[in-house]
Formats: sequence, structure tokens, C-alpha cells
Amino acid sequence: MSNLKEFVEFREKVNKIIIEKGTLNTKRFFNIDENVYNEGKLPKKTKELLGLVASIVLRCDDCVNYHLLQLKNLKTDYEEFFEAFDIALVVGGSITIPHIRRAVMFLEEIMTKEEN
Repeated sequence: MSNLKEFVEFREKVNKIIIEKGTLNTKRFFNIDENVYNEGKLPKKTKELLGLVASIVLRCDDCVNYHLLQLKNLKTDYEEFFEAFDIALVVGGSITIPHIRRAVMFLEEIMTKEEN
């Protein structure tokens, strides 16, 4: 799943099913996952950048895409994205390069979507 529309539609559709049919524990985890990125002592953008780096290091492309979308909505610029990619590369090593490549392709799609 490589394009923006497919990613967003799939995520929304399946998350709805999970929330409707999941256990109380599943719902609690999803709630924590959503709320942990809210403003606090750390700004929301910083938390999303941390999530992006962790997602790249853990090699979760869906997670990377999610954080890229959130960060775009927070007006993150290319320099901020690429500094985060640098941190992920240093922490995760060369095995993160394919994930950074896919992140850059998805980033290009979401950044140019607004321009078109």
C-alpha cells in the first residue's frame, strides 16, 4: 500500500472495525496511543517527531506514514523531516535506509498533494 488515499482509507476502515469489535484492552491501548501525542510539556510536533524516529528504527512503514501525515498537518518542513531521518539512521543503522526511502516517497506524495 503505497499511496496516500489507500493508506488513509484502509487505516480508517480497519481501525473502525477494531474499535467496534475489539476488547476493552484493545480500546484502552488505542486510546493511549492516540492521546500520548497530545500537547504536554513536550509540544505535539516534538512527540510526533519522536514517534517518527521510533517507527523508522522499528521498521514499521504504516507507523512512519501515520507520523508523516500528522507532522505535515503540524506544518513540519523538509529540514525538520530530514533531521529526524538522520537521527533514525544513526540510531537504527543502515537497515533503516529502505524505510527512509519509502518515507521520503510518501512524504513527497503528501507534500506535493497540497501543491496540486
